[in-house]
Amino acid sequence: MKINLPLGTRKPTMAPSGAAVEGLIVIEMKIGCLYAQTNHLASFRSLCQSLIEAVKEIKGEGVLRGTNARETVSMVIVAVTERDDNDSRCGGDYNTSFIYLKWVIELKERRLLPLLCTFCAFLPTPMASSSSILLHLFLLLLTLFSATTNVSASRHRRFASQNYRDALTKSILFFEGQRSGKLPPNQRMTWRRNSGLSDGSAMNVDLVGGYYDAGDNIKFGFPMAFTTTMLSWSVLEFGGLMKSELGNARTAVRWATDYLLKATAQPDTIYVQVGDANKDHACWERPEDMDTQRTVLKIDRNHPGTDVAAETAAALASASLVFRKSDPTYSKILLKRAIRVFAFADKYRGSYSDGLKSYVCPFYCSYSGYQDELLWGAAWLQKATRSRTYLNYIQENGVTLGADESDNTFGWDNKHAGAKILLSKAFLVQKVQSLHDYKGHADSFICSLVPGAPFSQTQYTPGGLLFRMDESNLQYVTSTAFLLVTYAKFLTKAHKVVNCGGAIVTPRRLRTIAKKQVDYLLGDNPMKMSYMVGYGSRYPRRIHHRGSSLPSLSAHPAKIDCGSGFTFMHTENPNPNILVGAVVGGPDEHDHFTDERSDYFQTEPATYTNAPLVGALAYLAHSFGQL
Repeated sequence: MKINLPLGTRKPTMAPSGAAVEGLIVIEMKIGCLYAQTNHLASFRSLCQSLIEAVKEIKGEGVLRGTNARETVSMVIVAVTERDDNDSRCGGDYNTSFIYLKWVIELKERRLLPLLCTFCAFLPTPMASSSSILLHLFLLLLTLFSATTNVSASRHRRFASQNYRDALTKSILFFEGQRSGKLPPNQRMTWRRNSGLSDGSAMNVDLVGGYYDAGDNIKFGFPMAFTTTMLSWSVLEFGGLMKSELGNARTAVRWATDYLLKATAQPDTIYVQVGDANKDHACWERPEDMDTQRTVLKIDRNHPGTDVAAETAAALASASLVFRKSDPTYSKILLKRAIRVFAFADKYRGSYSDGLKSYVCPFYCSYSGYQDELLWGAAWLQKATRSRTYLNYIQENGVTLGADESDNTFGWDNKHAGAKILLSKAFLVQKVQSLHDYKGHADSFICSLVPGAPFSQTQYTPGGLLFRMDESNLQYVTSTAFLLVTYAKFLTKAHKVVNCGGAIVTPRRLRTIAKKQVDYLLGDNPMKMSYMVGYGSRYPRRIHHRGSSLPSLSAHPAKIDCGSGFTFMHTENPNPNILVGAVVGGPDEHDHFTDERSDYFQTEPATYTNAPLVGALAYLAHSFGQL
């Protein structure tokens, strides 16, 4: 459908008498290519549905947050076309054109009639059936207006089937169960004790601290750095909503960055791993008992590792923003180190898994290469420094580093999607025009996720879970959910939507998809089971985790050596220590889950699974009035 306008007509000024233009919120949407014939009712209905979804977004998802109880909303929709009778974007069909919608939302008074009069006076009816179009739009406007209610009241009526606040608390607590090193007096996961106190001594360096990545006792620098970046990003975007949990989230970040500062203390050198995974996996020991060789691995000028180095720079840069106000001195230390580490990563290029293959593969091979980490690291440094240097770097190298690649998996190995979303904020919110293309790159990623969208490429289980692979699939669920709520935040601030081949996807739709994924994880699934340990009444009891599955030191003071631990590993008994907040690998593509300790694909937790979930849970807890 196309509403024809006289040649030369321009978009109208929609400011009725007495209305201040500054008091208006304007949203413009490009609907796409629609046929000119007005009898295409399916297209018209699709258009109306897009409008309704956008109104739900405006009313229910915080665009108007902060208005008082007496303020109401009125709105007008103005359809405007740009004439291009042979628009190549529409396949060269002279019967098609792009439709642009401008929404003007007035927060002051109910001024529907003046706005509507302006709307009706502006649109001519050159076609015989145009009056019916106007009638439908008029009725739609009346319906929308009659449905407008006080925003805060509708927010309080929203119902959540899950306790996101409880899940948030537990998702952060989990990190205390993964700590290595000397534990502080306020350690809340009390069944854990000191471990790895001599880490680094094999090379005469101090590498005590940091996190064990998952269910073993190895400190892998690559996923630890990504965990740190995602924890930091969670705090940066949603820390203001966390209330009492903000301090715990910052503590979780700092436990990692204190270690990363040690690992990067020497110029042009990064210590990227402590422990031999092959030997560690041959044992089933508590971290407090481990006596396997604590091999120390490093990268340097002669043995580069651009991927892990650039990710480490991203971790340090993002964390510097976390502490910029609360601890400015520490923040400056982190940022200074991030700048140095990124320069090393960029200058001495090569994949760390090439030189350390026998140690890091197949555990954390850099399968995607290092280009994505360079873009990701530069994006974080641009954000942290606001220096033209990194902006120029991104502009000059973005395409070479894969900015326009169509990969739609975001995790510890591939950072392209995260970099696109992060850089889109600079354009959408901070108005950095030179990064305009990243809105398009981010939209392409989003469109690949939306079920039913023209360019959707994502598999979902029969129960509705996003499914990438059999091994630890929930890591991709949590990272994707985070990107969805984060991009929705950026779009909302910029009053933008996503156009997926003519299908309009609103920020509300993105949040709905993210919520469904988180709800599934927390128990709204065919198994009626929470995949977060300690959350809900039914959750995994036999997770693939050494410390959790073996008796604690207080319960069993005697040492449990390398081989003896397998006696506990192979039992059907529930784990004696509850690793509260741990998110396991999750169900298979058919929504089936087996609570067996030996099935590490499904029952092993990981720090990089929890890190992005922290941000998504903070948003949901706040959105549903739980924080």
